[in-house]
Amino acid sequence: MKKISLILITIIAFSACKEDVKEQKSDIVINYPETKKVDTVTNYFGTDVKDPYRWLEDDRSKDTESWVKSQNQATFGYLDNIPYREELKERLSKLWNYEKVGAPFKEGDYTYFYKNNGLQNQYVIYRYKTGEDPSTATVFLDPNTFKEDGTISLGGTSFSKDGKTLAYAISEGGSDWRKILIMDTESKKIIEDTLVDIKFSGMSWYKNEGFYYSSYDKPKGSELSAKTDQHKVYYHKLGTSQKDDPVIFGGKASEKHRYIGGSVSEDDKYLFISASVSTSGNKLFLKDLSKPNSPLVTILDHTDSDTYPIENVGSKIYLVTNLNAPNKKIVTVDASNPTPENWVDFIPETQNVLSPSTGGGYFFAEYMVDAVSKVLQYDYDGKLVREVKLPGVGSANGFGAKKEDKELYYSFTNYVTPGSIYLYDIEKGTSELYRKPDIDFNPGDYESRQVFYNSKDGTKVPMIITHKKGLKLNGKNPTILYGYGGFNVSLTPSFSIANAVWMEQGGIYAVPNLRGGGEYGKAWHKAGTQLQKQNVFDDFIAAAEYLIENNYTSSDYLAIRGGSNGGLLVGATMTQRPDLMKVALPAVGVLDMLRYHTFTAGAGWAYDYGTADDNKEMFEYLKGYSPVHNVKEGVEYPATMVTTGDHDDRVVPAHSFKFAAELQDKQSGNNPTLIRIETDAGHGAGTPVSKTIEQYADIFGFTLYNMGFEVLPSKTKEQVKG
Repeated sequence: MKKISLILITIIAFSACKEDVKEQKSDIVINYPETKKVDTVTNYFGTDVKDPYRWLEDDRSKDTESWVKSQNQATFGYLDNIPYREELKERLSKLWNYEKVGAPFKEGDYTYFYKNNGLQNQYVIYRYKTGEDPSTATVFLDPNTFKEDGTISLGGTSFSKDGKTLAYAISEGGSDWRKILIMDTESKKIIEDTLVDIKFSGMSWYKNEGFYYSSYDKPKGSELSAKTDQHKVYYHKLGTSQKDDPVIFGGKASEKHRYIGGSVSEDDKYLFISASVSTSGNKLFLKDLSKPNSPLVTILDHTDSDTYPIENVGSKIYLVTNLNAPNKKIVTVDASNPTPENWVDFIPETQNVLSPSTGGGYFFAEYMVDAVSKVLQYDYDGKLVREVKLPGVGSANGFGAKKEDKELYYSFTNYVTPGSIYLYDIEKGTSELYRKPDIDFNPGDYESRQVFYNSKDGTKVPMIITHKKGLKLNGKNPTILYGYGGFNVSLTPSFSIANAVWMEQGGIYAVPNLRGGGEYGKAWHKAGTQLQKQNVFDDFIAAAEYLIENNYTSSDYLAIRGGSNGGLLVGATMTQRPDLMKVALPAVGVLDMLRYHTFTAGAGWAYDYGTADDNKEMFEYLKGYSPVHNVKEGVEYPATMVTTGDHDDRVVPAHSFKFAAELQDKQSGNNPTLIRIETDAGHGAGTPVSKTIEQYADIFGFTLYNMGFEVLPSKTKEQVKG
């Protein structure tokens, strides 16, 4: 962007009204607000690093509020001029408008299920008396009544053991901070005062008397951005005040844990407590609840593994662990002496990653085989009963039920198959279709195939490519390359209404399973962390090059997209290889790698990233790829639309604000660099359907328009321009 004098910067510092006008294709004019610069400098190991947009970190300031409004005005001024934006919104709305029903689950005398009639902002919980006709189901809890625009969402539910009491959490404006309400399930009346200031918490009941939950002390300063790193587990006894809830674990000044959770075994015998300092690795403890004042017994006193309980039979504990087993295994141990030297393998580690569950007196071992599900059923002696026959190649989830249940429900999906629910007879091992969505989408018109390509260092990486059948490989197909690559998260095949609309337009949707994820276990995860993080970006770049070399698309028709850690992926890739793609779509991204750990619970991500405070080598490595610090003068970056939410307290929006400001200041050429800031929205969870549809219409419209499409590809005789 053109430069202005220091005097002028000073004059407009607080107004954010000075505009920098540039003409775009089809005469769309963008009025970029001028963003003031400050002289903030931080010294890291003898190196001064300028931070001219530090002031945008203050989410409570009027200056930041004004900047957000003016940026949105510029962005929506551009989006309003995309000729087929409303067409996309209408098609998204039409395709979205089908009944969606979740798997039934039993609590007390009732069977419950979630349902959305089509375009409801939030799913509604229904119920019917178990044994009666499901058609008699009535509304039990409707989150759409919490707030008219749907921006207060349901953030979790937990029923007491007898099903007579429900604790449910709500999120306001997308924030990770929660309130917990307690309801009598028969009368559906709230029976206690609301619990407040709760974050990153489950709700685990002990009998019918109360439940365990987790939270932080409310931070000083902004609750949306101030650091939170001292998690605690509390116990709330029904009929008492929250201020009297005792701290069960955590709170020692000498031993900080950022994430702590308490869970009670199904038989109410044990409380298990998991304590972590980062998003990977945890300590583990147990407490015998059948004995008053019993001590907390240590299972693991270090964070070298991810270990958690899955079941117990009396004092025999079943643990899932990756300790000395990168792909995970299940071990057994007696609660009286539960440390690792006493563990006995129950389901040993295999070459595939294990994600187990239990139900009806059996273990269900779900494995990822090149990111695709395979499920084995074992009895409690560790004997293989059968391989569960799945409906196809894709992702199966939900093999969980209570011990006494005779059947369970699981879901199955892939990139071209809308999620369907199957009823599984646990003893017979047979599946039958329980519910298939009635959606205006024909999977038979599309194909999804997995390929393997070589990354920069020769590592073989899988990628699933999905598109209409008969698509011409002429290098002119609009393509979204979506990635994540971090935190042991696995991207497995699943259907998306939005992606269906993209593919209707002749678009290709490609998802590589990058290092840093969990698709191939702990070793795959670690290969994309800290001083090896560049592997993730190299994997993503190689995926793009594969698509281009094989004529699926070309740089003129390629968009890259990712959210959160995937937003970092997009930011790093577009600054390292701006020539590779036409459009970049970083969403709620971690983009300032030198300061991410100073906000909310960000310090907990250090296992994956390291921090700029660790040592000089780590500082220099982070600075070397940090998107905010690698926007260069005179470079033509791809058309970029950064997206974030003003209530995102997971990855604070300052990351996106600063990155957008850098791009607008330094972008060469005419590609737009916009930021779309959703108000009353957070990191993504609980976003109302209406807002989600608007977001996708804007993202797809922006993408296609900047690929040169004056009308929707589906409206042309061919699926490409020209």
